[in-house]
Amino acid sequence: MNVELRHLRALVALAESNTFTTAAAVLGTTQPTLSRTITQLEEITGVRLVERTTREMSLTPAGRQFSATARELLASLNTALDELGRTEAPLRLGWAWAGFGGHTVPLLQEWKRAHAGAVELSRPPDPVAALRRGAIDAALVRRTPSPGPLPGLATATLFTERLVAAIAVKDSRAAKTSVTLPELAQGPVAVCATAPTVTDHLWDHTGHTPHTISVANTDEWLTLISVGDAVGVTAQATTYNHQAPDVAYRPIEDSPPVEVTLAWRATEPHPHAHAFAQFARDYFAQLFDTSTPPFSLNHGENAEEQNTP
Repeated sequence: MNVELRHLRALVALAESNTFTTAAAVLGTTQPTLSRTITQLEEITGVRLVERTTREMSLTPAGRQFSATARELLASLNTALDELGRTEAPLRLGWAWAGFGGHTVPLLQEWKRAHAGAVELSRPPDPVAALRRGAIDAALVRRTPSPGPLPGLATATLFTERLVAAIAVKDSRAAKTSVTLPELAQGPVAVCATAPTVTDHLWDHTGHTPHTISVANTDEWLTLISVGDAVGVTAQATTYNHQAPDVAYRPIEDSPPVEVTLAWRATEPHPHAHAFAQFARDYFAQLFDTSTPPFSLNHGENAEEQNTP
């Protein structure tokens, strides 16, 4: 017969209770059963562990030493079982439109290889709102330079990115190699209703204010542009993820870049949120000198920021 967990638990309970009656109650068994279990343990080990008299019991020196070891073994086992049963939730990452463009798959594959951490992707209409209500753990957001704070969120700027115009291929402006903001303001501009990359404030410095048309999602945006009812302004990464045969993308000569930022909750964040942000910053820093869309005019140099209400 081998030593079993029931033998170790019996000895530890006896050491902590000092009487067979109390130890049996703790274990939910009877006193005779507990006594037989201790006797079995002594027979297996070949060592007397408990001194018994008609009035009292006490552990022998060997019994005290072995009970301390048994207590540590049981504690380690319980910890291992707890960790085994605890499955770590994936990092839920959300963005509204373009993600990391052509770098999305390589970046996530490299993260998985280096960290073995699962990432669950989603496209909520408003990633920041989804982050605040706990629907996602991290949000990729695009904002104009020197944006305002995001209260309650920690942020890390990953890189800056060019803006491009989306124009119907039959539009005369699509024949040009690049366009300007005043040229785009000549007609309606389609703007996403939630989490827009740009708003009509993009034209503030030009003296031209375009008429904007609100759209609900990317499909509606592309359709409106395809039929020539509007033009669009979007991040360069959109050109990778959202191609349409009737839409041409052209650089905008006079537009500022946008900051591509990862945001996560400052309090009670996902265990991997900060590590993923640092990983993404390092990933894009390595690509900076040989950048491809959605990259970038400048890699974000600012350190992680924590925004407080």
